[in-house]
Amino acid sequence: MEAEFLRLYRGFLWLYPAEFRAEYGRELCLVFKDRWREERSLPRLLMVWFHAISGILTEAPREHYQMVMQDLRYALRIMRKDALVTASAIVILALGVGSTTLVFSLANGLLIRPLPYPEPDRLVAVAEYSPTDSAEGRTINFLNYLDVRARARSFEDIGVYYGDDFAIRGEGDAERIYAADVTDGVFRILHVSPLLGRFFTREDDLPTAPKVVVLGEELWQRRYARDPKILGRVIDTGGDRYTVVGVMPADFHFPDRAEAWLPIQMDPAKAARTDYFMRSVARLKPGVSVAQATSEAHALLEQIHRENPAANNGWYAQAVPIRDYVAGRYRTAVITLLAAVGLLLLIACANVSNLLLVKASARVREMALRTALGATRRRIVRQLLSEGILLGLAGGALGVGLAYLGIPALLALIPVDLPRWMNFSVDQRVLGFALAVSLLTSLVFGITPAFGLFGGNLTDTLKDGGRGGSAGVRQKLLRNGLVMGEVALSVTLLTGAGLMVRSFLTLRTQNLGYRSENVLALDIGYPQQRYPDGPRSRALLQQLTTEVSSLPGVKSTAFTSGVPLNDGWGRIYTIEGRPVPLKDMRFINHVVTTPGYFQTLGIPLLKGRDFIAADYDAPHIVIVSQSFVKRNWPQENPIGKRLRFGPPAKNEPWHTVVGVVADSRHGQLKGEDRPNVYLPFSPEFSLGSLLVRTSADPLQLVKTIRDRVVGADHDIDVSHVFSLEQIVDRVAWQDRFFTVLFGAFAVLALVLAAVGLYATLSYTVSLHTHEIGIRMALGASASRVRGMVIRQGLALAGTGLLIGILAASALTRLLKAQLYEVSPMDPVSYFIAPVILMLVALMAASEPTRRATRVDPIIALRHE
Repeated sequence: MEAEFLRLYRGFLWLYPAEFRAEYGRELCLVFKDRWREERSLPRLLMVWFHAISGILTEAPREHYQMVMQDLRYALRIMRKDALVTASAIVILALGVGSTTLVFSLANGLLIRPLPYPEPDRLVAVAEYSPTDSAEGRTINFLNYLDVRARARSFEDIGVYYGDDFAIRGEGDAERIYAADVTDGVFRILHVSPLLGRFFTREDDLPTAPKVVVLGEELWQRRYARDPKILGRVIDTGGDRYTVVGVMPADFHFPDRAEAWLPIQMDPAKAARTDYFMRSVARLKPGVSVAQATSEAHALLEQIHRENPAANNGWYAQAVPIRDYVAGRYRTAVITLLAAVGLLLLIACANVSNLLLVKASARVREMALRTALGATRRRIVRQLLSEGILLGLAGGALGVGLAYLGIPALLALIPVDLPRWMNFSVDQRVLGFALAVSLLTSLVFGITPAFGLFGGNLTDTLKDGGRGGSAGVRQKLLRNGLVMGEVALSVTLLTGAGLMVRSFLTLRTQNLGYRSENVLALDIGYPQQRYPDGPRSRALLQQLTTEVSSLPGVKSTAFTSGVPLNDGWGRIYTIEGRPVPLKDMRFINHVVTTPGYFQTLGIPLLKGRDFIAADYDAPHIVIVSQSFVKRNWPQENPIGKRLRFGPPAKNEPWHTVVGVVADSRHGQLKGEDRPNVYLPFSPEFSLGSLLVRTSADPLQLVKTIRDRVVGADHDIDVSHVFSLEQIVDRVAWQDRFFTVLFGAFAVLALVLAAVGLYATLSYTVSLHTHEIGIRMALGASASRVRGMVIRQGLALAGTGLLIGILAASALTRLLKAQLYEVSPMDPVSYFIAPVILMLVALMAASEPTRRATRVDPIIALRHE
């Protein structure tokens, strides 16, 4: 990078006199080298470097300073002289630079901006991954974590955590908030300090320790009005009582939605090595690489499996940088978007280059006169570059403004609460990137007119310019090449957008196995202390479902442990008479429901029976999905078959199959979902979701339903209310988000390509006015002249089209990971994109064609 930048820099200095290069070139090189070692960030380095240039020019001898300022003043006069071309170029550049800056702000927030913790490069997550089930992973077993913490030498410390809910009752309305259960090491690893009080200690993690809680600053302010006596206050959850021991600062969010933190307090003697629901965070020791930590963690897990053969599930361990762990799934999509917007920027550069070529053609006599008066090619190129740089900076400034205005629209496309560290604002890094892009594009289109003027023999070029304003063969070829390049890039983007649209439509129109319209989901929790056993909890749920069902507009209700696509619980299982090793066991989605669940969601019952109220007293029965039957009893009647959950060593009770229902997507929207197994409600679940099917928009009934639920018991908390369609939209937000952006860039590229084609044909018609007049004077019909212009436009568009299709076939393979049941070589997308482009090309050629047919032969013959 350093060598390439220095070569570019020396090439730029070549435009200035030898004494200028000798006096200031070495100084600027030294500035660059020194700051490169410190910054290692090109956007920031560019800003520092241009500050150095400004300082040197300010202190330079007057003649050198005047030389630079003379170029800039003359460039401003030329730009004012042709204000329409200048304005058009600035707007086109603003669209290209603005779109690129907008996507870079997205990449900056997701993949580049440092996480808000000290030394984030040393933070990793240690996770165990299943080699057979892609839906399982990113978690670590609690007992394995204890062994890794005791034996590993790569980490300063390691802690585990998992998401939880924390209910606050007995003080006004009951409220349930997002919380996190953490071990004592998590806060130390993140190097944070409490705003008030203290963190957890190793003693707080003991299962016999008193219940304590650390509150977030926002919760402290919202619920307790920043009470300075909050430390020592007891919070009643309806089942346990927690003492507040600390308050975290406002800028601390880990995991991202947590507003309170609890000690895990898990008893190792009661934990199983087959349970996976915790995540980890660790800090590497200085000098230890991620690869070294991965190697040690993997070796330790193999050792743990040898020591505990009954728990050997064949999983492997890996240390993952915390940035990749929390945002790695976005990387491919963001890089694809950057590639797409890069193509758009190239189209904008080609468009501006075409405009400047046309402008340069009108200045051939000016260049000839300046050459005759002693101006060198170097001097003329320097002047053209000065004009390009001014255009680039103006377009870049406007582009940054467009990007700043576009960020709220970008965020409006994201229906989920993003982690707090995902900040897409225009910061110093984004500004530096915009400056770098503006200057680099300035060099691209600023030097293009020079190639058009001096690409061949300058004398011949100037003679062409002197004979009737012909732009010369080289300029014509360059203009046509730029238009074909724009068309080719547009076809590539259009094809990619077509693939993304088809993929998204396929995803959203797939059969989910249930009817998501007019279904409301409300997370409900009740105090387990007041409903400790089955009869009382069943009576409460029966009362809730009966009262809500009696509301006008409500068709059916059910209570469940997990809403489809929103709450997942994966478990392993064993079929009676078919024991398998732990590492070969498969996962299923485990769902606990009350009667009415399948009716409320519209899931068809295929065989056997539904749950009934009497099943509360017969908990060891299950209903399975059709795919579960195909996997385990493809040629047998599943009714009466038995299975049990967990590994064989756990010796769980057997469950009898009483029914089979159709498949439905419960765990994930894309890819192969796991089979579903449903169990009747158990009193151990004091938190779940109430599903309500209505005859109209369910969101209109939220307040009525909430009031009816809370009216049954004031200590019942209702939270996280969504319609099922909103949940599906939230799950599919990434696909919709990237499809909309990709489509917007493709449409913008199509418009720019049409503008470039229109400008080229219009200029060609103006150049050939004399020729057209002669043809029409000799008897050529308007249709013949029209055909000549259209053929030229279609030839340019057609050539670019062929190049674009070949490029698309290669570049759209980058989209493979983003597509759902659509091939990167989808023939429909490859057919629609060229058709749209050719139609747009015909529209772009229509106005120049009409102008050509209206040429008056007499006026045209007098043109010269």
